[in-house]
Amino acid sequence: MGLVETEGLILKSYNLGDADKIIVLLTQSEGLVRGVAKGAKRLKSRFGGSLEPFSIIDLTYFQKEERELVSIRQIELVTSYFEKASNPNFLQKFSYLAELLTEFSPPNDPNERLYRMAKVCLETAAEHPENLESIVLYFELWILRLGGYLPDWQQCDICKRELNVSEDAGLQINFHLLCRQCEKTRSNRIVSSQQRMIFASAQKNSPERFLQFTANLKVDVKDVSTILRRIISHILGKEMVGEKILTTNA
Repeated sequence: MGLVETEGLILKSYNLGDADKIIVLLTQSEGLVRGVAKGAKRLKSRFGGSLEPFSIIDLTYFQKEERELVSIRQIELVTSYFEKASNPNFLQKFSYLAELLTEFSPPNDPNERLYRMAKVCLETAAEHPENLESIVLYFELWILRLGGYLPDWQQCDICKRELNVSEDAGLQINFHLLCRQCEKTRSNRIVSSQQRMIFASAQKNSPERFLQFTANLKVDVKDVSTILRRIISHILGKEMVGEKILTTNA
């Protein structure tokens, strides 16, 4: 592939030997990339403080064919969220979202919509840290939608009738909904009309407008996010570490 220049979002970094670091990034044009930043741990490293998680950067790297780790040549910091990430709640939630990105993004598989979604969620959360729960829900929903895993909550899964705006529905084991007429037995888990509106709003609006819509719906936001985390765990066949933390603190 040779030399690549792209914008990227740093998800995490970890040490490699005494002087180097491995950086995991979601890039705008090349998808998920793992690279070696040689000398990054040295005091006079050319990378400076540009390798902090949740930083937006412009980077140049070199990639050889059939080699997983790229060689990072140059990084220019565009926006740092290091100060925001020092808040434990912000760090916890975005560490979870970074974990989702590494699980759902195949290496070197470009997905500009996913990159733009992750970037705008980070930017919006930095401006509105008091609404992190809604940002997490928005992110979870969109990572499922972009991956083709999001269930359809607009219609009954059996009769295919479009559900009314004010209609509650039963949640099936496959995470689709049943109208009350098609339920043979009453579901233990009911998705309310308000929760369906939250689900629909996240798909239609920007994160900024979604925060406005959910400003007074924190309980319903928590309930919908819980369902989305169950879907994610089902797809991956495991509970995410961050998901366990969020559930514990919810």
